[in-house]
Amino acid sequence: MIEFSGVGQLRSPVVVAAFEGWNDAADASSAAVEHLETIFGARVIGAIDPDDYYDFQVNRPTVSGVEGMARKISWPTTRLSVARPPKSDTDLVLIRGLEPNMRWRGFTDELIEAVHALGADMVVTLGALLADSPHTRPVPISGTAGDPATAARLGLEASRYEGPTGIVGVFSDACARAELASVSFWAAVPHYVANPPCPKATLALLRRVEDLLDLEIPLGDLPERARQWERQVDELAAGDTEVAEYVRSLESREPETALPEASGDAIAREFERYLRRRGSAGS
Repeated sequence: MIEFSGVGQLRSPVVVAAFEGWNDAADASSAAVEHLETIFGARVIGAIDPDDYYDFQVNRPTVSGVEGMARKISWPTTRLSVARPPKSDTDLVLIRGLEPNMRWRGFTDELIEAVHALGADMVVTLGALLADSPHTRPVPISGTAGDPATAARLGLEASRYEGPTGIVGVFSDACARAELASVSFWAAVPHYVANPPCPKATLALLRRVEDLLDLEIPLGDLPERARQWERQVDELAAGDTEVAEYVRSLESREPETALPEASGDAIAREFERYLRRRGSAGS
């Protein structure tokens, strides 16, 4: 059971979660939650006891110096923090950590218990996978809901995926069994540039969270880092004829589905976001 401290009174909290590991190609999804923690000044309120779920020979603790000669051990775990975005009536409960090495059902049971204890009634999970997607196009984001009612309410599809799953899929299933509304967004990271970071995919995930929650998320230098990442991959392709030819072959394919970034609804949302930010700057 997770012990909390310094929670305070939460306002209509929504959970946003991401886990490093199998679900987190190029660290894109965990970087999105880390950005929310940083930009909104989140405070840690609790952590899962790592002894129950992690193999420390796989995910080793780290040691660092503190105040001169003192030494501190940091254990790999999953932490919960709370953020209060300005100009919003919704608080964020941010979950970020590592995919556990064992006892996944007990792990998700603890998280579900924590979600109930904190009064949240929606969970948003973020993931990233490697895909045959060219870096020159907008990052495809797939969005699914954990149950038909949530899918109908938010205009998403119910998940039809069949195959191996990670902790994001197990956590989403636990939410459905606990009758918690859940949404999952997955970014498609070009597999030929799989090394982290991938700020373009992180930015795309944050845009979807922003739209879903009708929340203004300050992006800082993330858009410029995404452009720089794309320029660097352009340079890589320019210097390697095989990579360049492969990228051209990907660009020549028709996308399997219409990219959400190109839809009329997405364009309207982008314009509304621009107007909100313009109004905020004017005030």
